[in-house]
Amino acid sequence: MQKILVVEDESVIRTALRRLLERNDYSVSEAASVQEAETRHTLTEFDLIISDLRLPGAPGTDLIKKAGDVPVLIMTSYASLRSAVDSMRMGAVDYIAKPFDHSDMLSAVERIIADHPTAHAESSRDTAQPSQDEGGSRVTGFIGKCPAMQTLFSNIHKMAPTDSTVLVLGETGTGKELVARSVHQASRRAGKTLISVNCAAIPDTLIESELFGYEKGAFTGANASRMGLIEAADGGTLFLDEIGELPMEAQARLLRFIQEGEIRRIGSVSSRKVNVRLICATHRNLQALAAEGEFRQDLYYRINVLRLHLPPLRERGKDILHLAEQLLQVQLERLGKGPMTLSPKAIQAITTYQWPGNVRELEHAIERAVILSEGDEIDNETLGIDLELVNINRIRGHQGGVSAAHPAPAQPRSISSDPAEDLSLEDYFQRFVLEHQDSMSETELAQKLGISRKCLWERRQRFDIPRKKAASASATRRKKAAS
Repeated sequence: MQKILVVEDESVIRTALRRLLERNDYSVSEAASVQEAETRHTLTEFDLIISDLRLPGAPGTDLIKKAGDVPVLIMTSYASLRSAVDSMRMGAVDYIAKPFDHSDMLSAVERIIADHPTAHAESSRDTAQPSQDEGGSRVTGFIGKCPAMQTLFSNIHKMAPTDSTVLVLGETGTGKELVARSVHQASRRAGKTLISVNCAAIPDTLIESELFGYEKGAFTGANASRMGLIEAADGGTLFLDEIGELPMEAQARLLRFIQEGEIRRIGSVSSRKVNVRLICATHRNLQALAAEGEFRQDLYYRINVLRLHLPPLRERGKDILHLAEQLLQVQLERLGKGPMTLSPKAIQAITTYQWPGNVRELEHAIERAVILSEGDEIDNETLGIDLELVNINRIRGHQGGVSAAHPAPAQPRSISSDPAEDLSLEDYFQRFVLEHQDSMSETELAQKLGISRKCLWERRQRFDIPRKKAASASATRRKKAAS
C-alpha cells in the first residue's frame, strides 16, 4: 500500500483529503505544517507528499529539498499560480489548483505514483549506483528527465545494437521518427542509410511499387526499372512510420520480406536478398486492428519483437516546461530574434494545457509565439492557449463529456453542516462562503480562500451561490446612513 503524507493547515481540507485517499486504498498521514511534518514523520518513507503552498511558518516548497527523491504535489489557489509554477522550477512534480474535484486529485496521485514507483526505496538504491543520466542513458535529440523517458532512453541503448525489429508506439506528435533515428544512430548500421517511409502519405496504388520497386514494362508508365525503398536501405535501416495504414496487399509482401529477408520487384520473376533492419511505428492499436481483421495478425507478431513506448507530453510532468524553454531558444536562433522569456501566464498555460498534438503542437505554438511577440516576453495569447478554458477544463476534468469551450452550469449541492463529514473541496468552498458572507466583505472572503475577487465571483456563478445576504446587509447600511 502506497504511503502519502498530506500537509495542510486547514483541518477541513486535510480531513476530507485523507478520507478520500484512504477510501482509494492509500495509507495517509497528516501534518499541519512543514515543521510538524519533519518532526512527526520520516519524509523519505513516503511515496508521495501532497502539500499546500502557503503554510504557517515555512512554505510547502521547503518540503521539496527535505523529501529527497519523494515527489511533492503542491496544492494552491489560482491567485497563487505564479508561485505554483515557481515551485515546479524548484522541483515539485506538479501542482493542482483548489478547490478541485475528487477525480482530479485521484488521477494526479495515481499518475505521479506510477511515474515515481517506490520512491523511498529508489532513494537508497540511487546512493549505491549512478543515475541514468550519469550512466549515459541520454539520447541525442531528446529532452526528458521523467521516469518514462529515462526508461525509453535505457531501452533504446539496449535494443539499438541488435538487428531485431523494433515497434515504436506513441500518439501523434510524440517524436516516433526521432526514436527511430536514435536507434539507427546507436546501432552497428549507423554508417549506413536510414530510409524513412510514411505509409499514410503514399497512395494505396503506389505503396507496393515504392517499397519493392518494379521492372521496366511491369505496368503502364514503367519506362525503366526502378529500385524500391527496401532495396535502397540494404545494409542499413528502414523506418516504416504509420504502418497501421499499410494496405493488406502490401502487408502480405512485407511479411515475406521479413520472413525470407528478400524482396521481388513488381514484374520480376526473381527475388533479391537484402539485409535491412526494420523499425515500425504507429499511433494505432495494432493488436485491436489485428483482432478486427484490419491488420494481418502474422505481420503484427513479426514486427512486435521489441517495443518502445513514447509517453504523451501531458504525462511528462516537469519535462514540458524544460522542453518549451529549449524549443524557445531553438526558434529564437532560427528566426534571428533577440532574447525572449516565457511570462508567468505562458508558463501556466504550457504546464496545464493537455497538448493533444504533443511535442509537435508545442513546437508550432512556440514558433508562432516567437514570430508574433513584439516585446521580450511571450504570453499565453501568442501561444494560442485560452487560459480561462484551460482552467475550467482542469477544474471540471471533462466530467460527463462536457466541452471545455461550453461548460455546463454546475448544479448546487446539498451542503452538510457537520465539518467532520467527508466534504469535497468544492463543498468546502461553498460552505465557507455561505457561513462567512454575512460577516466578511467579498475582498475578505477572497483573501481567506486565497483567490481573487474575480475567481470568487466566477465560483459563485458556477455553484449558484447568490450574494443575497451580503446584498441585504449593504442595503441595511445604506438605510442607516440615509437616516
